[in-house]
Amino acid sequence: MLLHEFDPCETAIFNPSMVFSPIEGMPKVAVSCFSRVTFERMLAMFPDAEQIAVMKCASQVFPVYRAEVKGTPIALYMSGVGAPQCVGSLEEIFAMGVRCVVLFGTCGVLDRNIEDCGIILPTSALRDEGTSYHYAPPGDEIKVNLRYREVFTGLLEEMHIRYTQGKCWTTDSMFRETREKVNRRREQGCVCVDMECASCAAAAQFRGKDVLQFFYAADNLDSDVWDERSLSNNARMEDKDRIALLAAETAVRITHAMNDK
Repeated sequence: MLLHEFDPCETAIFNPSMVFSPIEGMPKVAVSCFSRVTFERMLAMFPDAEQIAVMKCASQVFPVYRAEVKGTPIALYMSGVGAPQCVGSLEEIFAMGVRCVVLFGTCGVLDRNIEDCGIILPTSALRDEGTSYHYAPPGDEIKVNLRYREVFTGLLEEMHIRYTQGKCWTTDSMFRETREKVNRRREQGCVCVDMECASCAAAAQFRGKDVLQFFYAADNLDSDVWDERSLSNNARMEDKDRIALLAAETAVRITHAMNDK
């Protein structure tokens, strides 16, 4: 089977280092999200942010910014939706010198008891996509958030923010999330579904880097009919602003944890 042909060689024919080099002054930690509206609002929270690089693909341009958060430099950039583009950006931002990315976005919930916009911290991901199989040996599941999980949970508890930990289902075919598959994934212990988590975890581990991934709950698949809830970019914007600030504060604390080593 093609997906069983994992090649552990770190050097490919085309490598990120061929088009991106380390950038002087690049922060150690970056924050990224998928929503254009949330990213623009987050960027506006830091008026001193300056563009220091750009990532491009055939259809989009993703500027990379440097900002000071509580006196700590962090990078900011928007990720493309879907594992291939998101991992491509990870490869490029790592090549620029970032060591850890705090990545946050929406997910669908497989448990209706998880409240809308509730924080979910994945502990592992089912690999129902293709990208991760180019970065890790074949297997159904991959561990997620191996490092800095305690930094994030400690911050959540300090801020009295309720959260859910559990397994997520990463799939790259959102219109094929059938009722049978949802029920099967729930039986396997999944609490949510996304499109990038397993791939990002595999890529970061392959490169010896880190990604701290968390979600804020959006649409509910645990109902008789699909419930959109706050999936729209323009829904519950104040809540999403607070989540963006949570990501920025997490980046600050991870930076300090790196510096303390």
